[in-house]
Parts: sequence; C-alpha cells; structure tokens
Amino acid sequence: MLKGKRISVIIPAYNEERRLPGVLEKIPDFVDEVIVVDDGSADGTYDAARAFAERDPRIKAIRLEKNCGKGCAMREGVKNSTGDVVVFMDADGQHRPEEIIKLAEPIVDGEADMVIGARKVEEAGKRPLHRRLSNIITTRLIRLKLRTYVYDTQSGFRAYSRDFLPGIKSDRYEVETEMLLKAAKMGARIKEVAVELIYDPLREGRFGIRDVVRFLNALVKY
Repeated sequence: MLKGKRISVIIPAYNEERRLPGVLEKIPDFVDEVIVVDDGSADGTYDAARAFAERDPRIKAIRLEKNCGKGCAMREGVKNSTGDVVVFMDADGQHRPEEIIKLAEPIVDGEADMVIGARKVEEAGKRPLHRRLSNIITTRLIRLKLRTYVYDTQSGFRAYSRDFLPGIKSDRYEVETEMLLKAAKMGARIKEVAVELIYDPLREGRFGIRDVVRFLNALVKY
C-alpha cells in the first residue's frame, strides 16, 4: 500500500520472455498486486510470469489464448485488478519500475486523477523518423480535441484513480488515445511527470498503418 491506498500494476506482454523478468524483479515493495497479461505470445512470456508468481504472491499471470492486442490485454488486466490506483506499464523494459512512485503518489495525495509518465525529448528523439512524426501528429490532433496541452499523449506508462478509470473498448495501440479522451470527458485532473525512456531499437516495428487508422477512428469516436 501507499499511504493507505492499494496500488495495482497491469503489464500487457507479448513475446517478452527475455525482458519481462527484468521488469518484475524491480517492482517496488509498496505495490500490492502485479497483473501480467500474456497476449497470446509465441515464446515463454507466460512461463516467465508464472515463475515469478510462484515466488511473489503479489504477481498474477494471465494468459490469453490468442493475440488480440495491447488494449485487449489491458482490459483483461483491469478485470482482475483491485487497486485504488491502477498503473499501466509495458513489459519490454522501456519503463523503470522505480518510477511507479512518480505516477501513483500524485493520485494518492489527491493532486490528480490521472498521471502520465511523459518521456524526455532527448530519449524519444532516438526513435526512427516515422515513429517520431506519427507521435507528433497524433499528439497535436489530441491536443486540438482536448483543447488543452498534454505533452506526451501516447505514453503507455500512466496511472489512474479507480474512480476515473475508463472502460476499455479498443483492442490495440489506440487504447492510450481512447483512455485519455474518456478520462478527460469524465473530468479527470490530468498531470504529467517526467520519466525516463529506456530506448531499444530492437523493440521497433509493431506499429503500422492499420494502427494509424485505428487511432483516427478512436479520435473521432471518443
């Protein structure tokens, strides 16, 4: 617990057998539960999560029979979570578990209802040009719709108060857009905190043109 509030961490994972253990072993002690949702991986991601679950009662491993997308895995994680504060983070090691406190504390202290871990410019700048351009465009479109400034609208490292945790309909990468727009409509106080992005070029390549179309659909729909 953190100042009397239960903290849940949800980690959607797809083919992250190698990186996932490094994330789980650094989860802070104040976190009450960690829900790893294996999104139909073809490798040993589920076995890696289950091995940690056998040693740490806070960790729960869930396996989806087929790959259905990040949003789908996040939705399953929410169904199995019980925390007053729900934190989402990736399984590939780009987020530092030690920084979960930065996201959870403003909510616990009553300063915010949603906290986004905003990635540093110099780290995000290492990404391929097409990824940087797509992020710039999507971010500006979201700012126009929100009529407010949010620096890093696409960060997957974020936390929500249970009262402002929106239902998830999206199945894939547009989930971040959906949840941000819905939380804003709910009247959530949104705060951003600077976090470190641990960039690995080998992680690139999962975001394609179909995801751009899904983003645009989410932007119009929500």
